[in-house]
Amino acid sequence: MNKVILILVDGMRPDAVAQCSHPFAKEATENGRYFSAASTVMPSVTLPCHMSLFHSVTPDRHGILTNTYVPQVRPVKGVCEVLRAAGKKCAFFYNWEELKDLSRPDSLAFANYVSGHVYGYEEANRRVSEAAKSYIESDAPDFTFVYLGRVDAAGHDCGWMSDEYMEAVDRSFECIETICRDLPDDYLVIITADHGGHGRSHGSDLPEDMTIPVILLNSGIKRGVREGGNIIDIAPTVCKVLGVKPDGEWEGKALPLE
Repeated sequence: MNKVILILVDGMRPDAVAQCSHPFAKEATENGRYFSAASTVMPSVTLPCHMSLFHSVTPDRHGILTNTYVPQVRPVKGVCEVLRAAGKKCAFFYNWEELKDLSRPDSLAFANYVSGHVYGYEEANRRVSEAAKSYIESDAPDFTFVYLGRVDAAGHDCGWMSDEYMEAVDRSFECIETICRDLPDDYLVIITADHGGHGRSHGSDLPEDMTIPVILLNSGIKRGVREGGNIIDIAPTVCKVLGVKPDGEWEGKALPLE
């Protein structure tokens, strides 16, 4: 395996994965390497968590503490910049526009944005998933990021672990299956979340907010549930699979694949 697809379901808790009724959720956790209680960063808010995922440092390093992007005072290279410098092709598919700042100019080969606020997140999830599937088949990018925003929206609207929230998790795994079916063996799929949630909110240091799932899917890795894992470990894992040296400023460590 020498390519990666990173699929992030905003606000998806590990216990929601365990209770998900879509058959691909069970298939993924049973056939992959599953870090069922990985940790995110504080504040457990969408943009700070994504910045930490892509830059492998905590928010006190990258300086993003809310969902408003501000330029880094002491810039740390993100995974897309590191991969671009190594000659790798990166692609983004997302439906929350604030994520446009996760990569610097000229680090992406292709980007597809569908507004979740305009089309509704369920429709936007479907569109970005189908677009990602099509692009992967036609262009075989080295690193593909797919963001699915419906689950977080359902959590804020109806409550985390509510019936509506769980339906959104089920529908998200339908999108994930669309992307994952019939992939070549050289792709590692990483399924994760940025944060969890409680009540109708998130952002605290409660376990419900801070615990995320990380699923690694590829026939060449050892199956089973593992302990540990942190959101800042994902960028080094991507680089390890692609054979690219991680940036020296990064704090995370590649997740074990053997």
